[in-house]
Amino acid sequence: MTETAGTSRGLRVYKIVVLGDGGVGKSAVTLQFVSHSFLDYHDPTIDSYQQQAVIDGEPALLDILDTAGQVEFTAMREQYMRCGEGFMLCYSVTDKRSFRAASEYKRLLAQARPSETLPLVLVGNKLDLAPRFRQVTTEEGKALATQLGCPFFETSAALRHFVDDAFHALVREVRRLERQRQSSLVGTGISTGGGRRRWRRLRSIFALVFRRRRRTLE
Repeated sequence: MTETAGTSRGLRVYKIVVLGDGGVGKSAVTLQFVSHSFLDYHDPTIDSYQQQAVIDGEPALLDILDTAGQVEFTAMREQYMRCGEGFMLCYSVTDKRSFRAASEYKRLLAQARPSETLPLVLVGNKLDLAPRFRQVTTEEGKALATQLGCPFFETSAALRHFVDDAFHALVREVRRLERQRQSSLVGTGISTGGGRRRWRRLRSIFALVFRRRRRTLE
């Protein structure tokens, strides 16, 4: 099959961006989904991963950008917010501040893409620590998800609880909104190829920058 701007090896590519404050477990959630492994510590950088999945009987290739919440990487935010198709907003159920930050990330997304309805999933991670250290209740998470109009999951990257569910739900949101947009654009001749090309360039830039950074640190 011939590849197009939105396919790879015949699979539809979904451009997923994982957002959230540093330390909430974004990389741990992403690595559990991609490699079924858990790391207690991950160097705070921006990394990209690809993972195939069959969701509702339809194959997909998730192209995941795992972003860094540290201050030194905030200058890059607008670039990946403009290129992503679906966004996972992560916080830690053990950190009230990170929960408040999830709303701020939604505000920044709206600022970067003011005229668009974006596919979102809200994820409260570190569920395994909740019995002793919970600061954000399940009800608070559900209320915020209702406010944002998106699915909500509490996950444990350490135990791999509901990790796949969260990523699959985000792909479903991308598909749902994509169908709506396609219906409204029938006959207009508008193409989304430019955004896909920008995404590929963005991934290449990040890979180069952080490859050099790691070599410097070694």
